[in-house]
Amino acid sequence: MKRFILAFAILGWATAVANPLDSLVIKPIEKLQSAIVVDTLPTADKHLSIVLFNDNSWRYIRTAEIEADSTVYTNYWDMEKISPYREVALSSIPNAVPIRLVDSLRAYRYPHKGRITSRYGVRRKVNHNGIDIALKVGDTICSAFNGVVRFSKATETGYGTLVIVRHDNGLETYHGHLSKRLVEAGERVVAGQPIALGGNSGRSTGPHLHFECRYMGQSFDPERIINFSTGDLRREELLLKRSYFSIYSKYEQDWNGEKLLADADKKENEISAERRYYKVRSGDYLGLIAKRNYPPVANICRLNGIKANAVLPIGKVLRVK
Repeated sequence: MKRFILAFAILGWATAVANPLDSLVIKPIEKLQSAIVVDTLPTADKHLSIVLFNDNSWRYIRTAEIEADSTVYTNYWDMEKISPYREVALSSIPNAVPIRLVDSLRAYRYPHKGRITSRYGVRRKVNHNGIDIALKVGDTICSAFNGVVRFSKATETGYGTLVIVRHDNGLETYHGHLSKRLVEAGERVVAGQPIALGGNSGRSTGPHLHFECRYMGQSFDPERIINFSTGDLRREELLLKRSYFSIYSKYEQDWNGEKLLADADKKENEISAERRYYKVRSGDYLGLIAKRNYPPVANICRLNGIKANAVLPIGKVLRVK
């Protein structure tokens, strides 16, 4: 009991002297299932609380009231259907939607570390809408972000036993081929919280986690947000383009395209750096300028869209190379 009183005093002092959001990088809960919440403390930020557990551990918890969009957990909310978005036409989704992946607490946890066995795209002439991660039956699967479990059932579909979490930003993550569910539909979860155990249920040739990312029912390549080699987020905000919902739109392809654009910009900058300009002075004419800067008069005319007998105002800037 004394240790909890001391924790109260220390945490209360820390709350009074500084806003914890200023420099906080939150660590995900490792064993939320085995810990019991003893008490919740308010902080200087009304949207942030400190939760104390019975094992003397604690962490910051963001309150649910600061969800950016209060309709996230009401619109198209169905705990019985795998996909409640069937009536939503792709054309009705904006061309680009900015998605904030994490809030100021940066709450995120890799769902499961393992070898990638299959990526997003067409596989054996069938759409593969997610990424497969190898595991052993019974391995722990965690929620990547904060959210609410929308679906948690053993299905007769290819997913097998499936847990779907809808997150505060509207994204949904699918976790398929599970052996056991640790959460039920309607439960709020936090990043890093165990939500299931890996397995081999459904249409599966071996134990693995099938992980999908969806927005308004439309799947996109999970590698756009997670680097599955390191387990790190690629970015904290994603500009989700409608074109990403094509099964042929892969992260690697867009990365190559972005690299080509970057190379083109670099080349353009190098060309720009080689350009030369001349400011017209009193008594200048094209022949004299060409003599001073060595380019032929015809070249100066072509670069500036003027004629050889053009009158040059003093102060006019001409491109000479």
